[in-house]
Amino acid sequence: MTRPIFSDTKGDFYSINFEKGARENTIILNMGPQHPSTHGVLRILLELDGEYIVRAEPVLGYLHRMHEKMGEVKTVGQYMANMGRVDYLHAMAWNWAWAGAAERLAGIEVPERAEYLRIIATELNRIASHQVWWGAYILDLGAFTPILYSFEDREKILDMLQMMSGARLTFSYFRLGGVANDVPPVFFDRLREFIPYMRNRLNMYHALVTGNMILKQRIEGIGVMDVDACNRYGATGPMCRGSGIAHDTRRAEPYGLYDRFDFNIPVYHEGCCMARYMVRLDEIEESLKILEQAVAAIPEGPVLPAKPLKFNAKLPAGEAYYAVEGGRGKIGVWVASDGGKTPYRIKLRAPGFSNLSIFSELAEGTLIADSIAILGSLDLVIPEVDR
Repeated sequence: MTRPIFSDTKGDFYSINFEKGARENTIILNMGPQHPSTHGVLRILLELDGEYIVRAEPVLGYLHRMHEKMGEVKTVGQYMANMGRVDYLHAMAWNWAWAGAAERLAGIEVPERAEYLRIIATELNRIASHQVWWGAYILDLGAFTPILYSFEDREKILDMLQMMSGARLTFSYFRLGGVANDVPPVFFDRLREFIPYMRNRLNMYHALVTGNMILKQRIEGIGVMDVDACNRYGATGPMCRGSGIAHDTRRAEPYGLYDRFDFNIPVYHEGCCMARYMVRLDEIEESLKILEQAVAAIPEGPVLPAKPLKFNAKLPAGEAYYAVEGGRGKIGVWVASDGGKTPYRIKLRAPGFSNLSIFSELAEGTLIADSIAILGSLDLVIPEVDR
């Protein structure tokens, strides 16, 4: 037996099957695809028994842009711009994943100064990504002031990233074999000033929000995810580290020059929304450590190979895979080439897709209000999930 839930513009009805979960005395509610707490065009189909969630089903497809298919009709250089639009909050990490995969396939060596600039750009962008999450998450839970502080601090990072790349959001800074351009001397002065400033602001974040009793009651013990669930769904990044798994691609599969840097992997074992919250704030401090070391050790030299690849260069026949640690978890890019003008096939591993997949299990049996806290703790960027 089926019941029509809603009709599309053509008049066709989508139905919920009673035998598959819908019951008498429950109601179907659509959260999204325009709900502000979904941070993009994500629709979640909720089956409710009063205020409690019986079933939650994420529905994707509203923002699909065929990034992988576009890689088959663009040259290696042209496709770099796509990376800034998969995850616009941590675009530098996606830049690195694509550049790394192509460089591995083509056997390209990256100059040491360029490696340092890649780390600086990616870690600055990671902090900026976590700042957007922090402010928006608290806003989802009902407090407005923190997002003003986080965006004020983020502007300082965007000023520096603009010096590096000329952009403030959809970055396309990486090139095969290096980065697009060097940075002006004033950049390092700004970065040295920013590191102690951000440490002080991080203390203020904790004093203003982390210790707040209302926040604790909203997110402590909510959305608990154990190690088994992380493994079953392939959760990575702050999601798995908040459940006690000390996995970070920068350490597990070192790339660039990360093996030269001293930093910790923040881990909490509670597996709840508060644990994931704490992981991300601790990661800001670890990124500041990395930046401090990078500024002190960056050498002089070129930022591109002596013979850089042309924008329309062909990749040799073969395949390669490259993984990096993004703000939401493990990013993976697989590329296959038949030696033609464009790649034969590209596959993008988006961490947000795996992290979203677990939402149905975490939300079941919770209150609607708690589901908002759980969804926000996933730190979703819908253009990445629905790429």
